[in-house]
Amino acid sequence: MDSERITYIEAKRKWFSIDFGELWRYRDLIILFVKRNISVSYKQTILGPLWILINPLLSTTVFTVIFGVIAGISTDGMPQFLFYMSGNVLWGFFSGCLNRGSSTFLGNARLFGKVYSPRLGTPISDIIYSFFNYLIQMLAFVGLVVFYAITNDAVCPNLTLLAVPLMVLQTAFLGMGVGLIISSITTKYRDLHILVSFGVSLWMYITPVVYPVSRIPQWLKGLFMLNPVAPIIESYRHAFLGCGSFEWFYWLVSLGITAVVVLFGLIVFNKVEKNFIDTV
Repeated sequence: MDSERITYIEAKRKWFSIDFGELWRYRDLIILFVKRNISVSYKQTILGPLWILINPLLSTTVFTVIFGVIAGISTDGMPQFLFYMSGNVLWGFFSGCLNRGSSTFLGNARLFGKVYSPRLGTPISDIIYSFFNYLIQMLAFVGLVVFYAITNDAVCPNLTLLAVPLMVLQTAFLGMGVGLIISSITTKYRDLHILVSFGVSLWMYITPVVYPVSRIPQWLKGLFMLNPVAPIIESYRHAFLGCGSFEWFYWLVSLGITAVVVLFGLIVFNKVEKNFIDTV
């Protein structure tokens, strides 16, 4: 007769503790969370998953009209729609990871209060879901890049493309790290959750999504590039379009900030998950 497997559930005592084996054992549940997110997002919609493409195309069109045509902001010689699309796609991925991660505890309190599952599995499923959206949008963006590269000599993809997977991975971790911090704090202070959308909107405008870094005064550039998302989007745009620059120093600083944010986010998340159910 096979011996029964017994699982002991107890509170974590270490400040930093991630059971990767447990996360792997619950991989089916994580996939189920991803499917749930997809189903909930497009339930009772006419166009369904087509909104994944419609949203960035509409917002890019608005950026092109307002910032390109009306405001006349330079795009470093790049086709305006392509320039705004490049920043919009990656920023959408980052904000998606952040916004979903920031509601981990509040949005899943009823579930966490009834059954046990590794809490970190929920933000991981949010990243996978956001990456699914990003991948579809990126395919459309790559199609535009190929079209403009053939018809416009200014668009020049280059070898920096080899670093794009790392940029995307960094974006996901940075969004998750900030989201975990916000989610942990909002278990006690709900006001912060209300301010998240407003804060993300402000963050976008101090990131080179709708304008090139070349428009930033030289004396302000060093401070501006301390925004960890700024070097990522600038490097990402340079990889696909050839405009701007890929500055190793600022990107390495961004990687360092990302590592600190993720580590701090995991520590705070690990601490709060022990008794958050008593406060939400």
